[in-house]
Amino acid sequence: MPRIALTATADERTRTGIVHRLDLGEARQFIAGFDRPNIRYRIALKHNARQQLLRFLKDEHPEDAGIIYCLSRKKTEETAYWLQEQGFKALPYHAGLNSETRADHQSRFLREEGVIVVATIAFGMGIDKPDVRFVAHLDLPKTVESYYQETGRGGRDGEPTDAWMIYGLQDVIKLRQMMEGSDGSEEHKRAEQHRLNAMLGLCEITSCRRQVLLNYFGDDLPEPCGNCDNCLEPVDTWDGTEAAQMALSAVYRTGQRFGVKHVVDVLLGAETDKISQYGHDQLPTYGIGKSLDNNQWSSVFRQLVARGYLCVDMERFGAMRLEEKCRPLLRGEEPIELRRDIKKKEAKRLTKTYLPEDMDTALWEALRECRRELADEQGIPPYIIFHDRTLQEMCVTVPQTLEQFGQLGGVGERKLDKYGPAFLQVINEYLA
Repeated sequence: MPRIALTATADERTRTGIVHRLDLGEARQFIAGFDRPNIRYRIALKHNARQQLLRFLKDEHPEDAGIIYCLSRKKTEETAYWLQEQGFKALPYHAGLNSETRADHQSRFLREEGVIVVATIAFGMGIDKPDVRFVAHLDLPKTVESYYQETGRGGRDGEPTDAWMIYGLQDVIKLRQMMEGSDGSEEHKRAEQHRLNAMLGLCEITSCRRQVLLNYFGDDLPEPCGNCDNCLEPVDTWDGTEAAQMALSAVYRTGQRFGVKHVVDVLLGAETDKISQYGHDQLPTYGIGKSLDNNQWSSVFRQLVARGYLCVDMERFGAMRLEEKCRPLLRGEEPIELRRDIKKKEAKRLTKTYLPEDMDTALWEALRECRRELADEQGIPPYIIFHDRTLQEMCVTVPQTLEQFGQLGGVGERKLDKYGPAFLQVINEYLA
């Protein structure tokens, strides 16, 4: 039997090198891409992590199996026990637990329905549970490679799956502090810093996340995916050039010795003992940023750090420092568009499903009710029947025959026979 080489997408030179090193000779090569189209990538700012997680689980995955990744062992246990109090079947998993407990929790996750594992990166290798419906990150992963690998543990059955993550500036500071305190060489630390910057870039990007993710691995997606948060809910941006220049100038004027809070206080013209002590109320940048509030300035600094215009100096207690990249921006030689963060009050009012303005919402609700009734009868989550995007396509194309219904995305032969008549009845009754 001829040997077979299985390689992921890579350029010809890389594939040739793999074949040569493994001495695979003329073995056949099966080349696959990195894209997992059934995974919906969603990344948001961290406001109240537990409440954000609770809303996500209750609204979208109340009875589903999933994995929640945390950065520390302590946080995995605290989160798991808190979720148990909220009525979820959640179990902690980290390297600090004894082997019997880890084995038991892993076995329950694989064997039982609806188990959520709250884990550090110690969990996941060799786990092949096909129906993991969500992978959530409560902390920022260190690298894009880690993020891709961890989110890839969801949806191995090909069904719709959520890759959901929340992050904040404190995550960045914590990770950079860990890097600075490691025993690795300077070269290793620089490489890790580069990977973290790439991860931050994925978080802050305002275009299709899947395109950026695949491009990182040398894969190409010509058109936006239509299945990430930036595609489904286009990001609102604003011209942040002047604000960014103020922020960079304030960091420079204060000697690149202070953290975000103090620099923001200077921009807002706050009257604090620290500002008086260092004479920062005499600086040209003192009070020039009153057009933005404290949260908006925090957003500006977070995005400047994420995009590599500023860095956090952990050896100087989190002081902000200018990076070489900031010079053209500071001189007014290039503009910058910043993401407009959703205020907390606005976020509560937003529904979790984005609907185009021209969509018939009455038909949408009728189809959702049909899906809910079928799901209740069978005791399964609604998305198992049809995902939201399939219902949206029904609203747009309005199929009226089984043949037309079978052309919808997400409708295979089995689902066409099983659910087609019920949904067509709803559509035709609505049209009548």
